Amino acid sequence: MLIHAYGAEAGDQPLVPMQIPRRTPGAHDVQITIAYCGVCHSDLHQVRAEWAGTLFPCVPGHEIVGRVSAVGDAVENFKTGDLVGVGCIVDSCRSCDECGDGLENYCDAMVGTYNGATPDAPGHTLGGYSQQIVVHERYVLRVRHSESQLAAVAPLLCAGITTWSPLRHWKVGPGSRVGVVGIGGLGHMGIKLAHALGAHVVAFTTSDSKREAARALGADEVVVSRNREEMAAQRGQLDFILNTVAAPHNLDAFLALLRRDGAMTLVGAPATPHPSPNVFSLIMKRRSLAGSLIGGIPETQEMLDFCAEHGIVADIELIRADAINQAYERMLAGDVKYRFVIDIGSLAPA
Repeated sequence: MLIHAYGAEAGDQPLVPMQIPRRTPGAHDVQITIAYCGVCHSDLHQVRAEWAGTLFPCVPGHEIVGRVSAVGDAVENFKTGDLVGVGCIVDSCRSCDECGDGLENYCDAMVGTYNGATPDAPGHTLGGYSQQIVVHERYVLRVRHSESQLAAVAPLLCAGITTWSPLRHWKVGPGSRVGVVGIGGLGHMGIKLAHALGAHVVAFTTSDSKREAARALGADEVVVSRNREEMAAQRGQLDFILNTVAAPHNLDAFLALLRRDGAMTLVGAPATPHPSPNVFSLIMKRRSLAGSLIGGIPETQEMLDFCAEHGIVADIELIRADAINQAYERMLAGDVKYRFVIDIGSLAPA
């Protein structure tokens, strides 16, 4: 069937209304009527072909929430009417060690919600800037928030899990001193989640004007990284740093803030590489520099359940679908607190 969507035909063209195909649900498929879709910075990079390998037409969107509208005959865990979500993954090999460990995000055959290989027309996946999506039940998440919170839940499917996964892997909790670098779409979720996990949270920003906002999100301390005295006061004080900045910057300045055996994990993806850290920043205190990519399906469900229990959602600005190109420009200018979400109901009726 054909449904309405927003996408682009080429990297140098704006997103426009289009009609795209969706498959009829198979035995293990869940058909979802999309209510809201978050806007991720990676959407912009991919649709504008700033990352290699964009397949056109490109319909972005991997922060999807809505209601189940149909299920296949063999689906056991979902029924029509359920509130559900779909994140960055819609398929994987299901047989490798990563899939067996519930870390489908690291499967070499992981299929992204858009721009991934699929036998469905047009030969690659088309994402959530659309009225509907059909996904194998393994990759569908249950949403336990109230329906009134649904729009603000959408960014949890990427920004939430991208920050939750490393916080959990590095065992952040009560007694931990955690730094969160950057207060944007990812960083604001990192602050909320680390705070809810019981950590002492130190937020780092380049802007003095963000101090109050960071504290409102749950930061115990706020450091302006351009202030040498404030940075010096944190030297050797942190157990873990979640670095969300998606622009090249001096990693050594933050590595110096870690205690012995501390780790800094990068989750931001800059278009050009960071300057290489000085090896002495690592070896003198047995520090680690690591990376983390979104999260697997089980831990994404864990994150959604934790957020529902603790009343955590993203801070969003809801927009109509026809405002997406302006939203991209505002996102580039940093003019959003902290995540745009598309009201899919503003698309043309099916």
